[in-house]
Amino acid sequence: RGCRPEDSGEHLGISGEAAKRAEGRKDNWGTEEDETGPSTMPLFRSSKYRHVFCDAPKPNACHTGFRLSTVTGDQQYIKASGKYFSVALFGGGGRLYVGRHDRPGRFVPGATPTLHGHAGAILDFDWNPYDDSMIATASEDCTVKIWSIPEDWEPIDERGANKPGADISESLVDLVGHGKKVNLLRFHPSASNVVASSSSDYTVKIWDIETSAELSTFDEMHDLCQDIIWDYKGDNYATACKDKAVRLVDARNAKITGQIKQAHDGVKGVKVVYMGESGKILTTGHSRASGREVKIWDTKNLSAPLHVEKIDTAAGVLMPMYDVDTNVIYLCGKGDGNIRACEFEDKAPYFHKLNDGFRSTTPLKGVCFVPKRGLDIMKCETARLLKVTNENGVQPLSFHVPRKSDAFQSDIFPPTASANPAQTAEEWMKGGSKGPELISLNPNDANGSNGAKAGAKKFKSVSTLTAEVKKLEARVKYLEGRLDASGISYDKAK
Repeated sequence: RGCRPEDSGEHLGISGEAAKRAEGRKDNWGTEEDETGPSTMPLFRSSKYRHVFCDAPKPNACHTGFRLSTVTGDQQYIKASGKYFSVALFGGGGRLYVGRHDRPGRFVPGATPTLHGHAGAILDFDWNPYDDSMIATASEDCTVKIWSIPEDWEPIDERGANKPGADISESLVDLVGHGKKVNLLRFHPSASNVVASSSSDYTVKIWDIETSAELSTFDEMHDLCQDIIWDYKGDNYATACKDKAVRLVDARNAKITGQIKQAHDGVKGVKVVYMGESGKILTTGHSRASGREVKIWDTKNLSAPLHVEKIDTAAGVLMPMYDVDTNVIYLCGKGDGNIRACEFEDKAPYFHKLNDGFRSTTPLKGVCFVPKRGLDIMKCETARLLKVTNENGVQPLSFHVPRKSDAFQSDIFPPTASANPAQTAEEWMKGGSKGPELISLNPNDANGSNGAKAGAKKFKSVSTLTAEVKKLEARVKYLEGRLDASGISYDKAK
């Protein structure tokens, strides 16, 4: 299930071609030391996920043919819901391709249906965790738009061929308030229809989609925001800025609750992740010697990191993909072909290496998680990352834990976030502090339904409502005609 470092003769974590290009560049992922300092990460320990592996995806399982947007930034370039994934495309008007996970195939420019409607390029986007068909987009035109994907959306058919259809060009809601381009978007982890947006005007705004209202605005950043992430319950969010500072912010009143003045010494971008409910945060960045590193911080004392883990000396920004259910971290570097896997433990040394992750010579442009309810649980697929590349399109990377039994493996599949919000936006603003509502992933468990609650709020576009009104008016006119023909009196509508 993948080569071992002793078989390949390479430093762990670097592919053969990359090792040749590096000409001696060291990688201390699991080794004793590199030029930036010693590593303390144990090579292996007892873990249910120790042997997690990922095979290279087959060509017929990939999504290809894209001409990706040339816009660069600190975004992930790809996002996914339980049913769809999305990537920004090259071209005017801010085009976005929305594909289905179960419909791999080739995108045909100019023929395959897309989503568009912004006056500028789309910079970031995010899927509503409680509605697999709702996506928010952020653009250079200073707006955030909310869209709904039709239930019958199928740009690629079951044979992998292009399927003609109408584009999506009308948004449900427009959120207007930023003074400059909007760079990043993040939906709230437990409240329904709440989204955070960061902009080049150095502000972060929290929005209620249902009322199109600003709930709060944070304006104490002094440089461009490179990352924004919610904590587990959504009470706070963290921002990583170009000024090297990481700020923890109370999301309701937009006040700073903690700050790391200089998370990393290097000039490259910084990423941040809340480590579940442990009270720890993880940051990735570069050292003064240009070595990539990972740091663990205690939110109660941000004066110094609890642990620093040296990775290698590559130039790409490290994007940490943290699975809060299993405590597994997938370290993905922009421009890297390899994905490293380790397990987080809330005590020293904090990181424990898992197998060899995924190895490839194809560099990634962006990466995202597929929600757990979109995985093949009975095949022990514990995580799926979507890797977007410039040359090979979108590749699904499925991480499996080898098991012989065909039964549901409860020990590697703890309860996960459901498709039902734990609270409304109004309840959250009034002080509600709830984590995501959890469900069992066991297909035989009646409580493990992945569907949304009956009666969940659905949004409709202006054109849809207009069509429904016209249909109702025609029906009223027809019924009035029947009454008139029968000589029945009634109060006519004015």
